[in-house]
Amino acid sequence: MDLVIMAAGMGSRFGGLKQIEKFGPNGEFLIDYSIYDALKYGFKRVVFIIKKENEEIFKSTIGKRVESHIPVTYVFQDMADIPVKLSAGFERVKPWGTAHAIYCCRNVVKGNFAIINADDFYGEDAYRAASVFLKDNKDSKTFGMVGYAIANTLSETGSVKRGVCNFKDGYLESLVESSVAKEKTEIIAKPLSGEPSFKVDDNSICSMNMFLFTPYIFTILEREIIKYFAKDESELLEGEFLIPDVVEEAVKNKEIKVKLMKTNSKWYGVTYKEDASYVKENINRLINEGVYPKNLW
Repeated sequence: MDLVIMAAGMGSRFGGLKQIEKFGPNGEFLIDYSIYDALKYGFKRVVFIIKKENEEIFKSTIGKRVESHIPVTYVFQDMADIPVKLSAGFERVKPWGTAHAIYCCRNVVKGNFAIINADDFYGEDAYRAASVFLKDNKDSKTFGMVGYAIANTLSETGSVKRGVCNFKDGYLESLVESSVAKEKTEIIAKPLSGEPSFKVDDNSICSMNMFLFTPYIFTILEREIIKYFAKDESELLEGEFLIPDVVEEAVKNKEIKVKLMKTNSKWYGVTYKEDASYVKENINRLINEGVYPKNLW
């Protein structure tokens, strides 16, 4: 089992390269806690998806710390690794999106794997749920998703992007990418598509981009990326090729099934700069409760 960590995002709302913000008492990053939990539940390798220009800082920080504990591979999310040639004047700085990030792993990842965001703290139980699915799954066209109670994933600072999910008999039916925030006593989801807002209850399941894939995802991505880049270049300046969109489309077309793996973990993350102190407080609380050692490595 591989743990694929998407770490090429620029962290614009956070105000910098938040993947290397220090949150633990000995300078640990959120990525450190993800890898620690993944090791505990039997993951065998970490694959970092990063920007080429961040290679040195990643290898000298997180890479240097964890390489003695688990094999590490680096994959670059290369803007030019797409199935079309764009015009000479086309300029875009922001990465192409999470589906493109996973696409960039197609020549490296060969077995079942989990994906996570570098700047999210998923919690120990999430990795337990992920490992149970990945170890037992023998059906290449059945994927998994670690699902959170939406109330366990909100920021006190502002809205967050979440995939609000509907499941039937334990399998994904729909996933609505939304901006979610608590407004007074209610949780309100505003679909990014522009469709009307809707209320969700505390226990509604949401996606935190912790999908559990077989290598069949690359077959889907190699087809869908061609469709995505068939767009006019003006549409490609701002849009993103996103893994939740790819997964939901494949579910609707009945090409795959996605099994829900529920977790009772609470998410902590740094969507906004103001979130950092809250996350640090909760990391220290978990250390004091004995969930993590003070010296992680």
